[in-house]
Amino acid sequence: MPLSKLRDQIDAVDQQLIDLLAERLRLVGEVGEVKTEHGLPIYVPEREAEMLAKRRAEAESKGVSANLIEDILRRIMRESYASENETGFKTVNPQMKRIVIIGGNGLLGKRFVEMFELSGYQVDILGRANWEQAESICSKAGLVIVGSPIDVTESIIKQLSYLPDDCILADITSVKVGPLQAMLDTHKGPVVGLHPMFGPDISSFAKQVIVYCDGRGEDKYGWLIEQMKIWGAHLYAVKAETHDESMTLIQALRHFTSFVYGVHLQEVNADLKQLLDLSSPIYRLELAMVGRLFAQEPALYADIILSQKNNLAMIKRYHKHFSDAIELLEHADRDAFINRFKSVTDWMGDYSTLFLDESRALLQHAHDKRHYEDK
Repeated sequence: MPLSKLRDQIDAVDQQLIDLLAERLRLVGEVGEVKTEHGLPIYVPEREAEMLAKRRAEAESKGVSANLIEDILRRIMRESYASENETGFKTVNPQMKRIVIIGGNGLLGKRFVEMFELSGYQVDILGRANWEQAESICSKAGLVIVGSPIDVTESIIKQLSYLPDDCILADITSVKVGPLQAMLDTHKGPVVGLHPMFGPDISSFAKQVIVYCDGRGEDKYGWLIEQMKIWGAHLYAVKAETHDESMTLIQALRHFTSFVYGVHLQEVNADLKQLLDLSSPIYRLELAMVGRLFAQEPALYADIILSQKNNLAMIKRYHKHFSDAIELLEHADRDAFINRFKSVTDWMGDYSTLFLDESRALLQHAHDKRHYEDK
């Protein structure tokens, strides 16, 4: 009986929490309307950091874990950012002519179509079904974004020589040097290369990174950068060559190693259910990253990995380091392994601690989700 009464009280508190969350989301909706009216971004890092610091201090003063409160608030804010999408966004450039998105029926293209329409722009989608009308559709455009598969991006761009001189030409592919040069060679007007560093399954653009590489006429396409900032995205300017060098490590090498790991699991006929049952959260996350790769379109990853000659060179270099590490095992050289390990730790410096701290929250979420699903 005492336990039952306590549980009833907890249930009552939980109901109050739900009511409070509903009220918070209602207020978030009103905030979204004000931000839309005044053209304010949905994500303001300074405001979030200040709010979290205050709530952490308040929690500690009441004997509540500050990390617990921060975890809860971050999850609530993620939901809030998604809710603010429903209110729309301010139109940064009301005079902008129609926006054309080539490949706007693709998964990522659809997200940009949605965001531009939520921002009050008129958007046309151009694809295989209506490509014969491309010149007519693009003649009315103030912005054309090429969102085609990597393997045909440059050939698509080279067909766009008829764009109006004042039209902005952009692309959203994951390689920048080739497409950017193709746009500069084909079009006389403003040019910018974009790379959204996320997939189409995001709930909000808030905190998402979008890389942009200047081609020509930043004063003309500057409104586009500001529009994406209002969506909550973090815009990161970088040279095309630097971008492609980084993507060799961030995308091509990581995707390839996940691909090989998946192939290896298949070849040894691994019992995936047993692996999951026996795995701690960190290994479940690693398996999840491999599974995520194979749950998506294979042509996309083939194009990413094969998109640059430098990718193969980097993968071969990695293979050499892998072989060197195997030699340590063959010689059972424990001291050499430890020394190599320490040298990498020293090279990483404070980043190793940062990565350790960031991974804790991910691991806790994976741990909680696992036990919830087991029930």
